[in-house]
Amino acid sequence: MPSETLWEIAKAEVEKRGINGSEGDGAEIAEKFVFFIGSKNGGKTTIILRCLDRDEPPKPTLALEYTYGRRAKGHNTPKDIAHFWELGGGTSLLDLISIPITGDTLRTFSLVLVLDLSKPNDLWPTMENLLQATKSHVDKVIMKLGKTNAKAVSEMRQKIWNNMPKDHPDFESEKRKVICKTLRFVAHYYGASLMFTSKSEALLLKIRGVINQLAFGIDKSKSICVDQNKPLFITAGLDSFGQIGSPPVPENDIGKLHAHSPMELWKKVYEKLFPPKSINTLKDIKDPARDPQYAENEVDEMRIQKDLELEQYKRSSSKSWKQIELDS
Repeated sequence: MPSETLWEIAKAEVEKRGINGSEGDGAEIAEKFVFFIGSKNGGKTTIILRCLDRDEPPKPTLALEYTYGRRAKGHNTPKDIAHFWELGGGTSLLDLISIPITGDTLRTFSLVLVLDLSKPNDLWPTMENLLQATKSHVDKVIMKLGKTNAKAVSEMRQKIWNNMPKDHPDFESEKRKVICKTLRFVAHYYGASLMFTSKSEALLLKIRGVINQLAFGIDKSKSICVDQNKPLFITAGLDSFGQIGSPPVPENDIGKLHAHSPMELWKKVYEKLFPPKSINTLKDIKDPARDPQYAENEVDEMRIQKDLELEQYKRSSSKSWKQIELDS
């Protein structure tokens, strides 16, 4: 009999607690799913730990990690459950996006994109690759779900439509302006919130409040900061394209960019100031098996031995094929 997956174990535990009546008198338990993606070493784990009140040092995320939190809305009420998924490796593990995003989770699903502002040249390619991969998978899930539950798909599309728009890095002023306005445009375009954060306690508390709103339905903050000289904090729906304005580039240059859409125009303006590095540099090319922090002497020695045996086998096989060709 195949072993249970982590998801099946967690689901069974939730159902068990509900049967035992430890969560209240039959009141419905709300479940939400929050998926963190973004720059490698961008602070995703730190944000999750803060939201869950876990006082422990963050560890590198090797691939895809899962944790959950529980919170009661009031006295003697069942605790709502928030499932947190985190994708490691920046843009190198896009195939794993399909694991947390399914037809069952999509109805109460939120995406949190974390970008490293200290690496502005990697910002747009990282953001674009992750968002495109996520959107592509979500479209597939919705299409598959539509074949069996058209009503649910209609409700999800309406919800998406309703959300659509009706210590700071020391960059010089113009560069900071381009970064801030570009991120505001992308966030508003997707109906998302935009927050800058750091190790500052005040900023961590702010973003914790936003994540709690996504995870547990707590009322979202109405505060807003669009001053590019301060950490931006804009809750979804509080910005507008009119307030954001046009891309920060001379009017004479806009006509030379030949963009087919507003998003492409902003991309060209951004990449003109921050040319992206080669796409290969955005992928994690390190082999986790050779990472010193995962060293195991006996295992590593056996790995070296097996690698040598494999090379010898390849060489002997190559000679055998050459001999066959000569004989023929």
